[in-house]
Amino acid sequence: MSTARDILQHVFGYPAFRGRQEEIIGHIVAGGDALVLMPTGGGKSLCFQIPALLRRGVAIVVSPLIALMQDQVDMLTQLGIRAALLNSTVDREVARATEQRLFADEIDLLYVAPERLMTDRFLALLDGLAEGGRLALFAIDEAHCVSQWGHDFRPEYLQLSAIHQRHPNVPRIALTATADEATQKEMIERLGLMKARVFISSFDRPNIRYSVVEKERPRRQLLDFLASRQGESGIVYCLSRKKVEETAQWLNTQGYTALPYHAGLDAATRGAHQRRFLREDGLIMTATIAFGMGIDKPDVRFVAHLDLPKSLEAYYQETGRAGRDGEPAEAWMTYGLQDVALQRARIEESNASEEQKRLENQKLSALLGYAESARCRRVVLLNYFGEESQPCMNCDACLNPPQSWDGTVAAQKALSTVFRTGQRFGVHHLIDVLTGKENPKTRDYAHQRLSTWGIGADIAASDWRDIFRQLVAAGFLHVDMAAYGALKLTAAARPLLKGEQRIELRRRSATAVISAKAGRTREKARCAADLDPLAQTLFERLRQWRLEAAKEQGVPAYVIFDNKTLKAIAAHRPQTLDELLAIHGVGEAKRERYGKDILTLIAVS
Repeated sequence: MSTARDILQHVFGYPAFRGRQEEIIGHIVAGGDALVLMPTGGGKSLCFQIPALLRRGVAIVVSPLIALMQDQVDMLTQLGIRAALLNSTVDREVARATEQRLFADEIDLLYVAPERLMTDRFLALLDGLAEGGRLALFAIDEAHCVSQWGHDFRPEYLQLSAIHQRHPNVPRIALTATADEATQKEMIERLGLMKARVFISSFDRPNIRYSVVEKERPRRQLLDFLASRQGESGIVYCLSRKKVEETAQWLNTQGYTALPYHAGLDAATRGAHQRRFLREDGLIMTATIAFGMGIDKPDVRFVAHLDLPKSLEAYYQETGRAGRDGEPAEAWMTYGLQDVALQRARIEESNASEEQKRLENQKLSALLGYAESARCRRVVLLNYFGEESQPCMNCDACLNPPQSWDGTVAAQKALSTVFRTGQRFGVHHLIDVLTGKENPKTRDYAHQRLSTWGIGADIAASDWRDIFRQLVAAGFLHVDMAAYGALKLTAAARPLLKGEQRIELRRRSATAVISAKAGRTREKARCAADLDPLAQTLFERLRQWRLEAAKEQGVPAYVIFDNKTLKAIAAHRPQTLDELLAIHGVGEAKRERYGKDILTLIAVS
């Protein structure tokens, strides 16, 4: 009888389990329910795929990602696992044939969309499978979609608790890569997982380098970031559909291959762009948050944010799409005062309840705290998810520690200027008053007569912008979008103005870009050192062979082998099929299917 370790090694080609995978699998195989929180790239899928092969019957995998189900099924099929899908893209004849295979015990895993799962026809099909003891387990992927206050809410997920009521003896496993404490509680309550064991793995993605820069000339800053990343796959997130389109067009004029993705595009265009991103190397997807959940492409080398996400939870999930293969990757973000104002305005103008608005404002404040922190980015990020850590030496704050200074007096000058100008003006006008720079508006309002006129002339205008941004982020000022971006004092500003409170501010770092580029150079040198010249040549030939095989089969290249496996083959140069089986990521099915081709490539290289 096969064990979990047998399947791990012979089917998936992995030598050992990671983290709590083995414990989770054992719990599910024994019939228990589980809620699993594990970072992207941490191996969540194995936690239900291996139990599906160990328990009798079929595992029903609920996924909201219709466009990606086929890729997931293709990956399993490559491993020799009998997998299928049922969603709106499947025609009636194929669906009927799939149902027949279910009752013939010819399917190990069935991927199904939640709206399909809850139809009367499919529920009756499940009843028939259960009567014959043919239901192995239910896996609810991307379980955070059940959160009505989350960034990926799917109404259909609210009905999934009915599965347990109908089949109480079939084990369930709900999985997500992203969930703060409030979202965890909501998942447990709405999915009826009160008796489930909760498995929380470390949220740390040590291979990702985090950096945040003050927004000045965002396109120029993005070009600087991309300068050493030509030919790499990445995602650039923007807040609006218009900005997504414009950024993609502009990147193409700068020598990059970029495609837009947002909910305003028709389904055919979105699908075509997504397939190109998954199948081609070196393509940049510019996108809104509509793109990304469930993207399994392992070699995404960077995720860039040109606008502020809505929460640290959203930021963590979006940046987590980089470096799923464990190789070095980067999460880069630029943000400014306008980003904060737009996100606050979005919350206030929404139809959400006051309680939800309060929660979203708290989440945004946590994100601003991360962006403005002088501490290690990773420490701040992991602490948000309740995890303690040490400085990582792989973020901008560690590689180029920002200086802090006592900004109390400067903050008082800024707040006083806001008050004395009537809380009616935006940051540019306020800086003109502080620095004593005349313009038509200051003359019209006679602001030269104010006691605050010119009291900040010793501080550069660019530094005043940093100060105002940090005061907004810290909650001392509020940007009123209804008043054309006017800054207004909050209740928290009073003790600071009265001298009852002090404030430390971050000082602008002039060497941040240089440090990031230097780190990138070191990183590239380290990656290049992984393979000697002979192995590097073999690696490139293996990549070309993989690309041709993927095109012939109509699947993404990583479905055949990821770069990590190809690098291991190039480095170790196995001479027999048994030696090939010892390579990470080579299971028996892939050895039988591709082994002779690979050994031939090695022999002639």
